[in-house]
Amino acid sequence: MDRRLPCTYLLASCRRGTLYVGVTGNLIKRIWQHKNDVTDGFTNRYSVHLLVWFELHETMESAIFREKTIKGWKRDWKIRLIEEDNPHWIDLYSALI
Repeated sequence: MDRRLPCTYLLASCRRGTLYVGVTGNLIKRIWQHKNDVTDGFTNRYSVHLLVWFELHETMESAIFREKTIKGWKRDWKIRLIEEDNPHWIDLYSALI
């Protein structure tokens, strides 16, 4: 996978736990930052470190639009999105590196 592709992603604290929606141009680097608590914030405070879903985009604008759309969704919709591709909530980060 190209490390510099616009991407929308979902992190979780555990299966069906706390969720976080984000967007980045470098998924591997950004998830590493979350996992290593590089910056203070939501994912650090609530131990939200598992990459459970991501989607690549052609442009950063489309990735940001998708992030904003998903942030507006109900929790159940986000869970359904994750479980469509990742029913066991496996951390997908190790498959990227």
